[in-house]
Amino acid sequence: VLYQDAHCLLHRDAAARLHRASALAQQAGLRLQVLDAYRPPYAQQLLWRVLPDAQYVSDPAQGSHHSRGVAVDVPLLDEAGEPLDMGTGFDDMRELSHLFNPALPAAAQRNRLLLLGIMQSAGFTFIPSEWWHFELPDARRYALIDYHHLSPEELAALLN
Repeated sequence: VLYQDAHCLLHRDAAARLHRASALAQQAGLRLQVLDAYRPPYAQQLLWRVLPDAQYVSDPAQGSHHSRGVAVDVPLLDEAGEPLDMGTGFDDMRELSHLFNPALPAAAQRNRLLLLGIMQSAGFTFIPSEWWHFELPDARRYALIDYHHLSPEELAALLN
């Protein structure tokens, strides 16, 4: 268990774009499944201890875009709620998870490109090492958030 609280939080700017991405997926008869969104700094520290590789996990000293509330990890689901074949699972920290890996079957390539198109059309950008990770452009301009040190009012002002 990584998180102390079972809440999915996002900065209001990211939440608006995720809502748009969800509507675009629905137009294609698909759904998005949110697997990770805002990540408290303590959770980022835990991930870094397990995998200190900046290709897959942001160094907590630099700050994660998840800890800014502007990154989201999502796969696509079909009409029945079953995950589409993306070639690897979520959080599979291998080269096979790189977005444009040519070693994948055509169906997985197609699904990754479909997800990418949906998310970019909604205003997100991507990182090449994780097919599931999308974030707001210029994510570093958003402040790091440690919600355990905020009042409910302060948190509501930062996140949607």
